[in-house]
Amino acid sequence: MGCDGGTIPKRHELVKGPRKVEKVDKVAELVARWFYCALSQEKLRRPIVACELGRLYNKDAIIEYLLDKSPDKTPMESASHIKSIKNVTELQLVDNPAWGGDKESIKGDKYDDLQCARFICPVVGLEMNGRHRFCFLRNCGCVFSERALKEIKAEVCHK
Repeated sequence: MGCDGGTIPKRHELVKGPRKVEKVDKVAELVARWFYCALSQEKLRRPIVACELGRLYNKDAIIEYLLDKSPDKTPMESASHIKSIKNVTELQLVDNPAWGGDKESIKGDKYDDLQCARFICPVVGLEMNGRHRFCFLRNCGCVFSERALKEIKAEVCHK
């Protein structure tokens, strides 16, 4: 039973220390940011739009969010700054030829490379997987890596 005189509890057995803070896995966070919609948490599919904060959304999820005016709706924190469809820009993304896609395995019997991205920079060829910074132009929606924008110092779209 304990504490009957036969055992003496030590301090570490009685006092609980502070809980350790759980660290977020960086790779999982990047995958969530670059492969899934910030509003609906579904996989990104075309047409893809982005807000001025750089978050990626499915366009149909944004339209459903803007059309739902019910009073019991709780505002989503990830899209609370979006008031109309004019606050987002539709992105012109370039497909990655090395990306196998979801069509290869439906059963889940293959290894999914989380570092292989679906889209690439059309100028430099960097994959859009979260390791490199990407920018989009608000007037046309073209997406380029930050490295490409630094190398080519033009104010117009590269396409």
